[in-house]
Amino acid sequence: MSKMDWMKNDIDRVLVSEEELNSRLDELAAKITEDYNGKDLVMICVLKGSVVFFSELFKRINMPVACDFISTSSYGSSTKSSGVVRLLKDADSPVQGKHVLFVEDIIDSGLTLSYLSRNFADRGAASVKIITLLDKPARRKVDLKPDYCGFVIPDEFVVGYGLDYDEKYRNLPEVCVLKKEVYQ
Repeated sequence: MSKMDWMKNDIDRVLVSEEELNSRLDELAAKITEDYNGKDLVMICVLKGSVVFFSELFKRINMPVACDFISTSSYGSSTKSSGVVRLLKDADSPVQGKHVLFVEDIIDSGLTLSYLSRNFADRGAASVKIITLLDKPARRKVDLKPDYCGFVIPDEFVVGYGLDYDEKYRNLPEVCVLKKEVYQ
């Protein structure tokens, strides 16, 4: 039984295939390697949804790079952001003088990354940039544009490749649109 078989009744369609993901990851990693070559880079994974994207991207970076993890919450079990960003786990390493690259699974409202960018700039980071696997600009509540983007997607609820609905579907190898009846 394939991964899709056990959830096929919940999935409307595949939005980004595994092949498309791998190809785009290679391109993004090459660009980051080029842009940060010779710089003190720390990539910060925004848990939990970004862990798959982060891991796959991190191992493709062809230069010395540090990693750290941060956890925030603005969704809970909902499909829409509450608008309140809570810091659940802070980065362990100081970032003063380092180039910070936040690795996010999806930018929706933009509130979380806007908050984190300001917060880490205030901590003295040499630069703060954002890479996102998926960008959903139709839902943006703040003026925020990622520095690196995998795919711009329409305003649909997606799961897979680390993204979840109520902690399910993260282990799908593709980005899929969830049927509305599953989450409504």
